[in-house]
Amino acid sequence: MASGWGITGNKGRCYDFWIDFSECMSKCREPKDCALLREDYFECLHHAKEYQRRNRIYKEEQRQIRAAARKAKEGDGGVEAKLHH
Repeated sequence: MASGWGITGNKGRCYDFWIDFSECMSKCREPKDCALLREDYFECLHHAKEYQRRNRIYKEEQRQIRAAARKAKEGDGGVEAKLHH
C-alpha cells in the first residue's frame, strides 16, 4: 500500500486517504488528532460503514414489505368475512 501502486498498475484507490492520514500522523502531537483521517482510510479499505448502511436499508425495506403484506392480508380477510355473512 505504501508504494501507492494498485493491482492494475495505477494509483491504489485508497492511496490518497493513506497519504492524508500518514501526513497527519507525522505532524500531529497526539495520534487521536488524526482519528477522522484514520477512519476515512479504514472505510476506504473495508467499507464497514457502507455495508452497515446497506444492511439497515435492506432490513427496513423487508420490514415495510412484510407490513404491507400483513396489511393486505388483514384487509382481504375482512372482505372475505363480510362476503360469507
